[in-house]
Amino acid sequence: MNTIKSDSLHTLLKGVATLPSLPSIALRIIQEIKKDKSSLNDLAEIISYDPALTAKILRIANSSFYALPYKVDSIERAVHILGLEALKNIALSFAIVKGFKRNPVDEFDHELFWKRSITSAVSAEMIAAKLKMKREDTFVTPLLMDIGVLVTYLVRPDDYLRVINKKRASSMSTSEAEASVYGFDHQDVGSEILKKWGLPESIYMPIAYHHNKKDCPADLKNMVDILMLADIMSSVYHGNKSSRKFSELKQLLQEKLDITDIEVSEFVDQIAGKTVEILTSFELDPGDMKPYSQILQDANEELGKLNFSYEQLVMELKQAKEMAEKLAVEAWEAKEKLREVAIKDGLTNLYNHKHFQDIMDKELPRVERYAHVLSLIMIDIDYFKKINDTYGHPQGDVVLRAIADIFEQTVRKPDTTARYGGEEFAIILPETDIKGAVVLAERLRQIVEKLELKLGDKTVKITISLGVTTYDPGRGRKTKAEIIDAADKALYSSKKTGRNKLSIVM
Repeated sequence: MNTIKSDSLHTLLKGVATLPSLPSIALRIIQEIKKDKSSLNDLAEIISYDPALTAKILRIANSSFYALPYKVDSIERAVHILGLEALKNIALSFAIVKGFKRNPVDEFDHELFWKRSITSAVSAEMIAAKLKMKREDTFVTPLLMDIGVLVTYLVRPDDYLRVINKKRASSMSTSEAEASVYGFDHQDVGSEILKKWGLPESIYMPIAYHHNKKDCPADLKNMVDILMLADIMSSVYHGNKSSRKFSELKQLLQEKLDITDIEVSEFVDQIAGKTVEILTSFELDPGDMKPYSQILQDANEELGKLNFSYEQLVMELKQAKEMAEKLAVEAWEAKEKLREVAIKDGLTNLYNHKHFQDIMDKELPRVERYAHVLSLIMIDIDYFKKINDTYGHPQGDVVLRAIADIFEQTVRKPDTTARYGGEEFAIILPETDIKGAVVLAERLRQIVEKLELKLGDKTVKITISLGVTTYDPGRGRKTKAEIIDAADKALYSSKKTGRNKLSIVM
C-alpha cells in the first residue's frame, strides 16, 4: 500500500472509535476464535448467555442449508455435527450483523447491504462445496467482505454519499468511486478493521483482494475466486445489471465447474431458495427475492404484453437509460453545488463561520469521549485595513483569496480550514497536539511571508499573525467558547508583540 493511501486509511480508521460498539457477545466470540484450542464448553457457555442467538443458530443448523437428516436440539449437538470452527463463525456472523443492523432515515440502504452480504455468504458456501474447497470460514468471510463499505459510511457519511452519487452518475465501479474520493477502497478498510478487531488472517486477508485478484498472493487465489463469484451472484439478485452479471456468472461457473447452461440456471435458482431461508434467520425480510429463472419468466410475460416491436423497445430502453444517467449526473452536481454553497465562503472557497462552529460542536464530544486532543489555530492578516484603504476592497479580496489558496494547499484534508470573519481565519486540527499545531502554524507563516502580490501597479508583501491552543480533556474540560477564546488571546498576543509571528495560550 502506498504512503498516501496508507496515511488516508489511517486517518479514517481513527474515526472507527465513533462506530457503535460490537455486542459484548461478538467480542467474546472473537476472543474465543483467537485461541489456539477452543473449548466446546466455553463456546456453548458464551452462546447460552444470549437465548436469541442460540435459537438462531439452531434454526440455521436445522435449515435446508445444511439438510441434516436429524434434528439439532442443542448447541453441543450442533458443534458435534457442524464442527466447532463452523459454529464459531456462524455465531460471529449473527453477532456482527446484530451489532450493525440499523434502519436510520438516510440515503444508505442498510437492509439491502445485509441482504447482499448474506446472499454472497450463501453463494460462497454453495460454490465452495461444489468446488470441494469448503472451509469453516467460507460463510463468514463473504458475509464480511464488504464491511469496509459500512464502516466507511458510518465514519464519513457525507463523503460516502458522494461515492454513491459518483457511481450512479458514471461507469465507475464502487472501488473506483471510493478511490477517487478517499484514495483507498472498501477492500482496504474491511481488511484493516477486521484485523483490528482480532479476526483470523484467514478471514481478513482474502477480503483485501476480493476485487483485485491479479495482485493477491498465490495462497489466497482460491478463496478470492470464491469471493468474486459470490459477489457476482449477489449482484444477479440485488444489482441493477442482473442480466449482464448472470451472463458473466454463467461463463465463470461453466469454466470452474464444467456444467451445462441448464445446470447453471438450476444452481443459481437453488442459491435464491436457500438465501431466502437464511435471510429469515437473520431477521431480514427477503421481500420479493425469487429464483432467477422466475424473474426471467415474469419479465418475458410482461414484455409479451407490450405492443412495441423489438427495435422500438431497444430504442425506448436506450433513451430511458441516457435520460436517467443525465438526470443522475445533473441531480448529483446540483446537490454538490447546494452543499458547497451552504458550507463554503463565497470569496475564498474555504469553509464558512457556521460550518466552523458545526465542526467544533461535532469534534469536541468525540475528543472528550475518547480522550483525544484537538488543536485550534486562529489567524489574522496583518495590516489588512491599510491594504483595503490604500488599494481598495477589490484588491483586498485578491489578498484574501491568495491567503486562502495557501491554506488550502498546505493544510491536510482531515483538518478544517475556515474563514472566521473578515480577514480572520481558523484551522481545526483533530488528533493534533501542540507540537504538531505549532509546526503547521510556523510553516503557514513562512509561506505567507514569502508571498508577493501585484496590487495595481505595486508589489506588496503580506504577513500573518497566528494564535495556537490545544485542548486535552485529560487536563481539564473546556467549553467550545473557552477553546476559541484561548486561541484568540494567543492571536491578540502575536499582534501586540510585533505581528508576523505565532503565540501559544493553553
